[in-house]
Amino acid sequence: MTSIDQSPEVVAFIREALGLSPDARADDVAVLYQAMEIELPLQPDIVFKDGDRLYFVEVKSNVTSIDTIGRMQLLRELWYRRRSNWHPVELVIAARTIRPREEQLAREVGIRVIKLPRTLGPPLQSEFKPSKSRITSEKSWKIVSRLLKEKSTSIRQLALKEGVSYGWAHKTVEMLISQNIAKKNDSYVQISDLKKLLNGIAWERPMKNLSIAEIPVSFSDSIPAAKDISSMLSEQNVPFAFTGYTAGGLYTGYAVRQDAVYLYLDKKNLDLFTEFFKTSSYEPDRSSIRAWIYAPDRDVYTDTRQKEGITVVSPAQSLLDLAGFGYSAMDLTKAMVEMYDAL
Repeated sequence: MTSIDQSPEVVAFIREALGLSPDARADDVAVLYQAMEIELPLQPDIVFKDGDRLYFVEVKSNVTSIDTIGRMQLLRELWYRRRSNWHPVELVIAARTIRPREEQLAREVGIRVIKLPRTLGPPLQSEFKPSKSRITSEKSWKIVSRLLKEKSTSIRQLALKEGVSYGWAHKTVEMLISQNIAKKNDSYVQISDLKKLLNGIAWERPMKNLSIAEIPVSFSDSIPAAKDISSMLSEQNVPFAFTGYTAGGLYTGYAVRQDAVYLYLDKKNLDLFTEFFKTSSYEPDRSSIRAWIYAPDRDVYTDTRQKEGITVVSPAQSLLDLAGFGYSAMDLTKAMVEMYDAL
């Protein structure tokens, strides 16, 4: 199936229309196929997992032929032939417009149809589309985050301030321009579509792909937990850094989530973390929150900061990670962008 990247608003609308539970999650299709050890020539645009049920969603601006219906039918047939003992699948078409004949055919073969409002976000065909280069690669993100900080500057200045080659800076800027994320006036460049940039980050580098553990820890709220964890891990010389909602809240001054903390930690140190902090099974009534642990895909420990006695990732890394949480962290991400030049 032809994949069309979706804005968080579109994903949230479909999620609500399907009536999914609060625990339902949107899974990366490639990761899902790999986890289930299945190879299929077709992929849906979005996969939701709710309990033991999967929802394969195809998102279109317009459905004017039976091609989409045929591909989805084929995907379902192949799925059940190769994974007959796995999760039941419900097929969904989400479209702004669909011809009556195609809508009737879809319903007759058991495909659910969701009508997307025409005012929901920008036109689907103008949403972020992947390119061979990645906005979120370590070197590219240096240029992008510097551009967000400077507001408007030259490619030469971007390269000099971030210590990367002019050629790489130029390549990154051209990529942003080709995606209609940035624009150039004479020799100066600036971000022109923040929403599309954030959507692109969430598509390229979802934080869920870096998650390695969710551990209940014996604390009643997040800030004392983050302080104690920072102190104890520092004493043990264990590399770590808080990120996500924890770092974003500390940088912006916005209310921090009290039910969870978010931090980077190498996999080899998970056992130590669990030994120190996991809530004991013998104390079921003791207050606990969740520690979400992420394995770093780049150097996140070198440029850490201290905020209220808590070790947090750099502002640039925090912004990248917040955007990777997608729609759920969008308000906090935008708040950080607004004050990013002062961080």
